[in-house]
Amino acid sequence: MCKRCQWSQGSEIEQKYHDEEWGVPVWEDRLLFEFLILEGAQAGLSWVTILKKREHYREVYDHFDAAKIAQYENAKVAELLSDAGIVRNRLKIAASIGNAKVFLNIIEREGAFAPWLWQFVGGKPIQNTWAGFEQVPVSTPESDAMSKALKKEGFKFVGTTICYAFMQAVGMVNDHTTDCYRHAML
Repeated sequence: MCKRCQWSQGSEIEQKYHDEEWGVPVWEDRLLFEFLILEGAQAGLSWVTILKKREHYREVYDHFDAAKIAQYENAKVAELLSDAGIVRNRLKIAASIGNAKVFLNIIEREGAFAPWLWQFVGGKPIQNTWAGFEQVPVSTPESDAMSKALKKEGFKFVGTTICYAFMQAVGMVNDHTTDCYRHAML
């Protein structure tokens, strides 16, 4: 039996996410955008709640096609607000639409989103060596800088704690504990 990070042992969906995705470096713009939207939706909730809703989010959010999301109008917002399959929070839905526009602006200016975002960790994952999950911080100077830059660009729901969770999810930091079988793989 493989030893896993403590947080992943609550459910099968968390374990699968831990084993297959969490901490794996992501360089694809669309997937980075998806994680940013989902991490923002998660604010104040548990990540497992979002994991359970993720497939439905993909369906109703046009598979996180930012160009489509940026065009959402009142009718689509009303549809999303009435959909129990996602987090029905008007501010978070409005933020996802605004964030899509900002995301597209950055791509237009920079050519791609991933290199711009990865600059906050020097272009490669930070390899941490935490013995236990209680040692893992909720924010770092890197997540502070990312949050500040994203907010300056116009993103919403991108506080430093959300940014750090995002950085963990997309492999910008390897926060698998040293006793977890995934730690040495990343």
